[in-house]
Amino acid sequence: MRLEPRPGTIGDGPAIHWLGQAGFWIDTGAHRLLIDPYLSDSLARKYAGQRFDHRRMMPAPITPEALPRPDIVLVTHAHTDHMDPDTLGPLHRRFPDLPFVVPAARLDMARARIGEDTPFVAVDADKTLEPLSGLTLRVLPAAHESFEQDAAGRHAFLGYAFASGGVRIAHSGDTIPYPGLAERLRSFGADVLLLPVNGRDSERRDAGIPGNLTLDEAISITTEAAAPYLVPHHFGMFAFNTLDPATIEAAAAESRDPIILRPEIGMAMDLRRD
Repeated sequence: MRLEPRPGTIGDGPAIHWLGQAGFWIDTGAHRLLIDPYLSDSLARKYAGQRFDHRRMMPAPITPEALPRPDIVLVTHAHTDHMDPDTLGPLHRRFPDLPFVVPAARLDMARARIGEDTPFVAVDADKTLEPLSGLTLRVLPAAHESFEQDAAGRHAFLGYAFASGGVRIAHSGDTIPYPGLAERLRSFGADVLLLPVNGRDSERRDAGIPGNLTLDEAISITTEAAAPYLVPHHFGMFAFNTLDPATIEAAAAESRDPIILRPEIGMAMDLRRD
């Protein structure tokens, strides 16, 4: 499988499209998956006037009202830039039968933000399911600086690896490295890893902002997982929680194994089967 970047818009054929932050539209040719879309200004309104005001550094590439209908929506966790009521609520109202995969540990929050009558698929880590015919979904634990579990032992932070239309893609969710992460991805045989690269530090941690992988860690995990492609994300949205895109571009210029593709709004990464 090959990824070939080109100018493109959502809905124009089999490709990976970045929506900003951790959000992706992925058309495998067999299924159209929407992952963690943040397409509103809900956080800017919530934190207006505060130290971390959550103003967008980039405009939303599309509105929730203009999104084509996906076949399924995957939500990794309940932070608003991943489970956004102003994006997911309107999407549910447009497509009442659209299934949403969410952490079982945060099902009550999903109902409140998206809609009580939403056809949820509530999942937990290390489960494999087929939510749609021909779509295999493996649920991964994620450590957003730490593992967080509810009273029933279910993980609040998740990632998803899926096989569809002959391609295998994994989105780690928000996570730092943990023992077994690369092995899980390797055993799934992912062709493409979608990994956060905004890193972490004590200043953000002390402010209640949990961090993620650094770019070097993401590259190392991709190498250990034997995945040919790394698509970094979780940068360029909020000034206090980002990574300079030039750093990603420099790493991409130097790396051939894995191939690093810095996503851009308006770019389609075509999924080509060799």
